[in-house]
Amino acid sequence: MIDVTCAILQRRDGKILAAQRARNAHLPLKWEFPGGKVDEGEDPERCIVRELQEELGVTVEIIDRMEPNVHHYDEKSVRLIPFWCDITQGHPTSLEHEQIEWISPDRLDTLDWCEADIPIVASVIRKASGC
Repeated sequence: MIDVTCAILQRRDGKILAAQRARNAHLPLKWEFPGGKVDEGEDPERCIVRELQEELGVTVEIIDRMEPNVHHYDEKSVRLIPFWCDITQGHPTSLEHEQIEWISPDRLDTLDWCEADIPIVASVIRKASGC
């Protein structure tokens, strides 16, 4: 089981940041919430802060930790640990992804998401709509 973190970043206008995986990555061109693998000895909170600095060039503050999702791909199993975060410094720049895009919550389910992210997308849509 591989622990992986991801961040839900929401702008004041309600749009959520989605990131498209690189062409040469595992699950190429699938969409995901930005984040990455927890290193050995690292806690998930430290991981998400580090990953967002590396991938997007931003500093974040964790607002809330959501329920993790376990997903079994053919070649590996991941525990995806999502965090709602606020950007405290910088503007997101695609440093590792094919592209990043701010998406209205009601359009999130139109993207081709990594399977592990799909239940989290549903949670984000519910939360954004006040359910």
